[in-house]
Amino acid sequence: MTTRRLALLGATGSIGIQALDVVRKLRAEGYPLSITAMAAGSRVEPLAAAAREFDVRAVGVAGPSEAAAVQGLLPGDVEVVHGADGLTALAGRDDVDVVLNAVVGAAGLRGTLAALEAGKTLALANKESLVVGGELVAATGAGVAGIVAVDSEHAALQQSVQGMAKEHIERLWITASGGAFRERPLDALESVTPDEALQHPTWNMGPRITIDSATLVNKAFEVIEARHLFNVPWDKIGVLMHPQSVIHGLVELVDGSVLAQMGPHDMRIPIRYGLTFPERLPEPPARLALGNLSLELSLLPPDRYPAFWIVVEAGKEGGTAPAVVNAADEVLVDAFLRGRITYTAIARGLEEVLARHTVGPGDSLAELEEADAWGRQQALRFVEGDE
Repeated sequence: MTTRRLALLGATGSIGIQALDVVRKLRAEGYPLSITAMAAGSRVEPLAAAAREFDVRAVGVAGPSEAAAVQGLLPGDVEVVHGADGLTALAGRDDVDVVLNAVVGAAGLRGTLAALEAGKTLALANKESLVVGGELVAATGAGVAGIVAVDSEHAALQQSVQGMAKEHIERLWITASGGAFRERPLDALESVTPDEALQHPTWNMGPRITIDSATLVNKAFEVIEARHLFNVPWDKIGVLMHPQSVIHGLVELVDGSVLAQMGPHDMRIPIRYGLTFPERLPEPPARLALGNLSLELSLLPPDRYPAFWIVVEAGKEGGTAPAVVNAADEVLVDAFLRGRITYTAIARGLEEVLARHTVGPGDSLAELEEADAWGRQQALRFVEGDE
């Protein structure tokens, strides 16, 4: 079997670290997988350590100072690139077959576009690529057909609909654990602390996505992702509360059948599937204990997660609106984690920023990046006025 060569974008984040663990184990089991290139932001020491371990040929970092720092930690023949253009260069390398995009935030869009334009298989964990630039991604290179979803929900749906005629699909259902405050009284949400919000009941994730899981902004992003990835109407995508996080996605069919994809809440499973697609390999990182499972499913409560509905409406509006709401959310979540705004102010801030925005077509990378910058600026205005 030919060695599959990987570019790992976002190597020092939560998904990136788990991906490195997956690669180690696959290689130890004899699977022909190598890592050609890695990128991170500013965490140069763990990036350099991983690059040395896997004998990569190129690394990317945030800026020139990080580039100088990482260069001193690596052999002289390793290429070092930096900035947004660095992600583009790594994703499009000739010695790369699969790009795992695990970059956090809108910065990952450039890597997604570059991978698809170069005809690579894209294992996509960067949801913002489709949230911010879904229409642009669909029109680029192989479009969504070149994407293997790594998000647990979209990986579940993608596996479930393979080979299925679109007219047989009645609805796609994404599940949500409900985050840290699914049972907290609504009148107590104003006073929740960042430490409380970071205690996700089932998943171990990075800070932003954990807060987004509490507000359900992350689930709204997943609805937008599903709209672009599966090209189904908005009214054919639903969200179900599922506290156990065992069912990751369901496909309701026109004949009344429902297919559910289940598995343990372990991101290494969809990561491994993304890296080895279309193969299915034995000895998974974890297995679901099927005996004595007790599973709950319920409709999303309409008043507990106001930010969810705001973000979904931005997705439906399209154009530059999703880029603006994503950028504003990054700023607002950071402000909450720093104690500058309250938890409930995140939803208010999203609503206020979108109300100020005049939606553009969003049909170029430059326009989307301009909208991203505008959204951040407006969210900062809200934060400064809300202190």
